[in-house]
Amino acid sequence: MLITAIESSVVSVPFSMGGPHPLFAGQPWDRLEILLVRVETEDGLVGWGEAFGHAAIPATKAALDTIVAPQVVGRDARDINAITRQVLHGVHLLGRNGPFVYAFSGIEIALWDLLGKRCGQPLWRLLGGSAPRAEGLNAYASLLSYGGDLELVARNTADARAQGYRHIKLHEVTRDAVLAAKAAAPDAAIMLDVNCAWTPPVARDMAASLAQDGLTWLEEPVWPPEDSNGLASLRRFGIPLTAGENTAGVFGFRALMEAGAIDIAQPSVTKIGGIGEVLQVIAVARAHGVEVVPHCPYFGPGFVATVHIAAAQVERPLIEVLWLEMEANPFDPWVRVRDGKVAVPAAPGLGCDPDPAILRRYAKSEPTRIEARRPA
Repeated sequence: MLITAIESSVVSVPFSMGGPHPLFAGQPWDRLEILLVRVETEDGLVGWGEAFGHAAIPATKAALDTIVAPQVVGRDARDINAITRQVLHGVHLLGRNGPFVYAFSGIEIALWDLLGKRCGQPLWRLLGGSAPRAEGLNAYASLLSYGGDLELVARNTADARAQGYRHIKLHEVTRDAVLAAKAAAPDAAIMLDVNCAWTPPVARDMAASLAQDGLTWLEEPVWPPEDSNGLASLRRFGIPLTAGENTAGVFGFRALMEAGAIDIAQPSVTKIGGIGEVLQVIAVARAHGVEVVPHCPYFGPGFVATVHIAAAQVERPLIEVLWLEMEANPFDPWVRVRDGKVAVPAAPGLGCDPDPAILRRYAKSEPTRIEARRPA
């Protein structure tokens, strides 16, 4: 089943987040953008994927349109492993963690969507899972940064708990924010993600101050994120440590685990190379006794693919959901949370195609289309 065309497009949707919109990578962030990948095959099937993402979209889309997609069109869509090996090797000189790998991630997710549709099976079943529970998977509210405003931290934590979330993650950098959240939702599990804020000496001081606060985990406390020994030096404070969204491939994760740096691995399906690469990380994590909680602050196929992976392969699924409200979403209702749970689609493939009317309404520009060359 040859791939006849690959399209990339960007959906840009206004959102609210319970506070003032922050800067993201130095740019105002008041619209949530999704970089969608659409893969067509000669038998008329269409698969959907999502490539990372956010402020990196222009770079990722350029890599996708000019380098990655031309390597994939004309190939057999069923050869996912072979395509992965060829493309990731073909772009490795351009970076093992960045726009070229992000771009391929979107294509690879779409290939799995196609495989499931062709087989008539949902992705979770293809990945070896049994039927998920009807009530869905546990989700956690991933609050955005309020710049240290404790009133906003408390208010949004309380609101998330009122909406049924039993796990709530902060993107703040102070103990005061943790204490404000715990006071606002005493029965919720609180996590703290500081996005690589501290050098190891500062991180150790902060971990010592947080050690008795009952954090469910401390995420990416060390700068730079590849300093696995610096991260491992925080283990003695007894707070479970998580990392992985910035880790390059399965060997990057293996290095973290062999250094004893993490309790929980957080691979990101839209960044690491797709579903197959996440499955490899899960296998290595099992061998090292490390839990997996995928990183997935997305609202498109990357989010839905993560739900399928977690339903099939993760013993204690916990799905990250950004705490914001989009004006619309082409993948409703599968990106919505009800009473702290997210549903698992049962239809073939990812189990949900986007609403074309919403795609048109919020399109940032016309799709870019790469077609297979026809024989002369």
